[in-house]
Amino acid sequence: MEAQQVTPGSIANPVKFGGQDYVALLDACVKSGSLFSDPTFAPDQSSIGMPNDPDPKKEIKWLRPKEISANAVFVEDTTCTTDICQGQLGDCWLLAALSCLTMHPNLFVKVVPPNQSLTESYAGIFHFMFWQYGEWVEVVVDDRLPVREGRLLFSYSCTRNEYWSALVEKAYAKLIGSYGSLKGGNISEAMEDFTGGIAYSLPVSSHTPRVMWKALSAALSRGSLLSCFIQASNYREIGTVTAEGLVKGHAYAITDTDTVKNPDGEALLLRLRNPWGFVEYSGPWSDKSKDWDDVDAAEKKRIELKKSEDGEFWMNVEDFTRLFDTVELCSVNPEPIVDGETPDSPAAPTSAWTLSSHKGSWVSGSTAGGSRSYRRSFWKNPQFQLVLAEQDKEEEDDDEDEDEEMTPEEKMVAEKQKKKAKQCTVLVELLQKDRRKRNKINFLHIAFHIYRVPPELQGLCLDQSFFSNQHPVGRSGKYQPLRAVWRKVRLDPGNYVILASTYRPNVPAEFFLRVFSKTGNNLGTQDFTCSTGFLMVMSMPPVLPEDRKRVQKTFDEVAGPDDKLNAKEFMKLVNSVLDKDYQLPLETCRQLIFGEETGGRSSLTREQTEPVLASLRSLQSIFFKFDQDSSGTMSPFELSLALQAAGVQCDGHVIQLLWERFGSGELHLPFHGFVACVSRLRKLFALFKSESNPEIKGVEINAVSPP
Repeated sequence: MEAQQVTPGSIANPVKFGGQDYVALLDACVKSGSLFSDPTFAPDQSSIGMPNDPDPKKEIKWLRPKEISANAVFVEDTTCTTDICQGQLGDCWLLAALSCLTMHPNLFVKVVPPNQSLTESYAGIFHFMFWQYGEWVEVVVDDRLPVREGRLLFSYSCTRNEYWSALVEKAYAKLIGSYGSLKGGNISEAMEDFTGGIAYSLPVSSHTPRVMWKALSAALSRGSLLSCFIQASNYREIGTVTAEGLVKGHAYAITDTDTVKNPDGEALLLRLRNPWGFVEYSGPWSDKSKDWDDVDAAEKKRIELKKSEDGEFWMNVEDFTRLFDTVELCSVNPEPIVDGETPDSPAAPTSAWTLSSHKGSWVSGSTAGGSRSYRRSFWKNPQFQLVLAEQDKEEEDDDEDEDEEMTPEEKMVAEKQKKKAKQCTVLVELLQKDRRKRNKINFLHIAFHIYRVPPELQGLCLDQSFFSNQHPVGRSGKYQPLRAVWRKVRLDPGNYVILASTYRPNVPAEFFLRVFSKTGNNLGTQDFTCSTGFLMVMSMPPVLPEDRKRVQKTFDEVAGPDDKLNAKEFMKLVNSVLDKDYQLPLETCRQLIFGEETGGRSSLTREQTEPVLASLRSLQSIFFKFDQDSSGTMSPFELSLALQAAGVQCDGHVIQLLWERFGSGELHLPFHGFVACVSRLRKLFALFKSESNPEIKGVEINAVSPP
């Protein structure tokens, strides 16, 4: 019986980060009796990713757990929120998410694989799993940890001899680039990377306290990760402690909800944890509050009340909604997000979901078209076709008597419900990739727009005119400097295109787009439906009488005995015809000559010179059209339109390659670069034609009429 193949990038078959295979490395260390030393994440300042402290007393040493604590263990008894305390690094966003993760064992074991130990089969090597843009990635680390003055520099456990959380932090730092790369962030990033789920924000003011408590309770029961924070009004407020003992601009984990009875009735409580491991809330129902005096001892034992300075505390939901601003949730299943399920109603049955995803990139001068404010380039952004099919419905009851019994108002409501039932619920998320590299956060302002594609345009390239005249039917909202933006929309069955963009054009970056739909959907690049062919005009523009006379005069005066013009003579002739801002250098003239049938010689006959000159006049007029500021250059986003006007149509990938070749990495294309580009394409066309090969992979040759 053949073994069933496991999908690459799944938990069962994760991507090996840096090509390091945990099992192979562990076996090698066990056989050799040596402890693993990771060459890809060295124990030095490059892995710390922050400036070195010149004080010799604050020198950082890299030690293994048993060199720090004689009784060091990977996990002591069970994992819990107090295993995670924030050290001298501003990564509360990461550690708060990790605290949430400990409350869900089925999710925790995905990130922290079991059967790892500092005693049994110990070889100084550990491995952890993180979700990265559609794939699970296995990260291998050795257990050398940064220590200063005998204590862990970064994350540590309250027990001081437990090291799993410090090693998870190290593995994530390796994945991102360094420990310094973890400084500052949004908890939604870590939530998604620990689960592969979808993180979203919920304003605390959006619900009454009781409804908010029920919503958070339901989310926890579904396995969602929850956190919260108090919005700081400015940079200086971040990290300040309020009168109630809460830290502004700081991520707290929400780890539980419960109710307790007191003389006033029933208190709806939430349990929160500060990743610092200290600095706790001091208001009602906090550790030292007298509210607990009226609670039965059995109740306090049931909810595991701990009156210790461990960063964990309870508070009632009324105070929570008054003091906190935002709740961050991460749901592994889109169901509760898209349904907007209220806690007072029974949970809807889980529907079948389709997930489509695509990796893409914004390339300067090619696909980094910017926002809709840049109308001339917005359409060049990566386009993704989304096809939504209508859900299968049971046959409707055609009982005419029922219709007759309905009032006009009831019929109107019924029609609206039928229309809504036919719509597709879609959740779109756009994530920008690897913006924490180089030890700093550099998130771009990103967004996406969704457009309905009418039947007559389906399967065709959507150009500048389409996006200038159409309004989006859905969008992610304002451009935001977040790793991910998402939006739930309800769309009628049909064809759509999703445009992913940064706010400003010519900003290179990579991204990941995923679409969840309750109906079958098909997501693919719009370029697949565009003509991937290479279309070239066969006919040349007519030669003007004045140009024919100019050519004849030049040949009569300067041509050699062979009655031909060399490259320098040809350049002088060409530049006497072209506008002074569009004159050609010698090298471009040589390329034009070799584009003709010259037998390998760098010279042209009278018959060859006339059509080349006519073609250059035509190209100059085309270039005038796209050189709107009369700078003598053209924007790279307009290259495809200019080529189309010249009789050449290529897909987006070919345009990108052409710009790399003829734009030389610059963001402005001079006239001679445009001429060289067209000349090269015409030469290729001639070669393909001469080989009588009408179809070559990715290229189609067709004769079309001039535009």
